[in-house]
This record gives sequence, C-alpha cells and structure tokens, in this order.
Amino acid sequence: MTGSVAWVTGGATGLGVQVAKHLATAGYHIAINYRTSQKQAEELVQVIQEMGQQAIALQGDVSNPTAVKRMVKEIHQRWGRLDVLVCAAGPFLFQHISTIEFTDDQWREMVDGNLSSVFYCAQAVLPMMREQGWGRIITFGFPEVETAPAWPGFSAYAAAKAGVVSLTRSLAQEEASHGVTVNMVYPGDIRHPFKEAMINEARGKKDPQNPIGRSGTGEDLARVIQFLVHRDSDFITGAVVPVTGGFDNRRGH
Repeated sequence: MTGSVAWVTGGATGLGVQVAKHLATAGYHIAINYRTSQKQAEELVQVIQEMGQQAIALQGDVSNPTAVKRMVKEIHQRWGRLDVLVCAAGPFLFQHISTIEFTDDQWREMVDGNLSSVFYCAQAVLPMMREQGWGRIITFGFPEVETAPAWPGFSAYAAAKAGVVSLTRSLAQEEASHGVTVNMVYPGDIRHPFKEAMINEARGKKDPQNPIGRSGTGEDLARVIQFLVHRDSDFITGAVVPVTGGFDNRRGH
C-alpha cells in the first residue's frame, strides 16, 4: 500500500498509537489528530517519519463536524487521497454513573464523542473513497456490543457504541458497491501501560481478568486492523470482531 493514506483519529495516545505504527509499517502515510496531546502527537509523527513514511498531526476534535471537515481537507491537500479511516477516538468516563444522574454535558460528550464523531468522519471521507473506488473504515466497540448489552453505570457510552454497530453495518451495505468495507473491532480489558505496548511487553505478565492469561496490548488490536484494511480482505464487511483474550464485561466491572 505504498503511497496510500490512513487517518487514525485520536491516534496520538492510547490504542491508536500501535495502529498508526503498524499501518506505517504496511506502507501507509499517516495522519493522526489530537485534541490536547500535541507533544505526544508530534513525537509519534517523528517516529513514523523515522520509519520512512510521511506523517502529519492535526489538532481537532472529531465530535465537531467543522473540525472534521477541516482536517479531511488538510489531508486531501497534503496527499490528494485517503484510503483508510480508523475511528480510534472516543471518550469514556471512568466512573459509574446511573442513567438518571447523567448531566446533559456528560451525555452529549459520550454520544457526540463516540457515535456522532464516526458519522462526521465517515461522511467526510467517503466521497474521496468513492471516487477512488476503494476504501476501508474501522470503528471501535466494547465487548459484546453487537448484542446491545446492558452496562449499568456506563449507559451513555454503551448506547453510543451500540449505535456505532448499526451505523457500521449500515455503511457496510451502502458502500459495498463502491469498493469500501466497514468493520468494527472491539478490545477487551486493555489498560495502561499496555494500550501503547507491543505484545512481547505483555508476555509472561499474568492478568487474571483475561482468560488467555496475559494483558491485551495495542499491538493485538493493530494486527487485526492491519488485516481488515488489507486489499484482499474485501470479502469482510459489516463484521464485528472481538479482540478480547476472552474478556467480557461481567469481569471486573
């Protein structure tokens, strides 16, 4: 995929870091965006450039449609194309909040940051992908999200991500004739410092939360995404792929 372009939203930190590095290894030029993590974004751009690929860091919030359009315009001006969109950005509130206690701002942060952002990004990039006759979109979920499970204390996030499942599958059908596939991956219990880590960094480190016995890493997710965006993975679309080590939300929450 030499010369092709991938945009990893929220790629400056967390699970998007290994995704960006793996796609760079596969020959993609990389765009990442950040809201406040400018230093980390610039450091990742330098790493990717040292790998021999072009990279840019864009400041912008994917829950803001105006910012999304501006970033896509900048990517197009830089490279003239966009082949892969990985929607890794998505806020999460690390506290149990019952639905009746959510503030309006908290609800909007979860829904706009996790669901509306995917809509804005997909709608902005699909005209380019259609013109190219080829594209890949990857969304993120949480364990068993395709069943729309209850997740007490995290209802806003869960509702938004369940919406992303339906949006992913709808886009998969709508865009199939244009050579664009749309799939979801969902990580299990991957925590710091392993979100940005390689698999070998987790080997031998016991994690009782995960039935497979070790912590998950960003590389676990990146390897699956690298497979799904491959040109020969065009027969896979509308899929929801678990990358969990056997973890589900009944463990640890």
